[in-house]
Amino acid sequence: MSDTSSLLTPLTVTSSAPTVPNNADVAAAKKAGQDFEAFFLSQAFENMFAGVAADPLFGGGNGESVYRSLLLQEYSKVAAQSGTTGIGDEVTREILRMQSNRGTKLQ
Repeated sequence: MSDTSSLLTPLTVTSSAPTVPNNADVAAAKKAGQDFEAFFLSQAFENMFAGVAADPLFGGGNGESVYRSLLLQEYSKVAAQSGTTGIGDEVTREILRMQSNRGTKLQ
């Protein structure tokens, strides 16, 4: 069996802003955080709108369900760009923290 004790490191919370290591790719970390937030929000929006019936004014049908999915994805991207939930910022912060601990760079 492998030693999993290194995977179970305690989480430490700091009140100061994290320092950015020299080899960190901040832009890539920010994009990864924002993409994660957009994906998370799109899943939440899909669940929120799952019970909402198609509007008969626009005809409904299969086409509307396909375009609703695309619309919800765009809503999630806009919401992630505004950063109102803070999920993307937390993911970005964690990526940068992990980079500084391991000294690795995002590819």
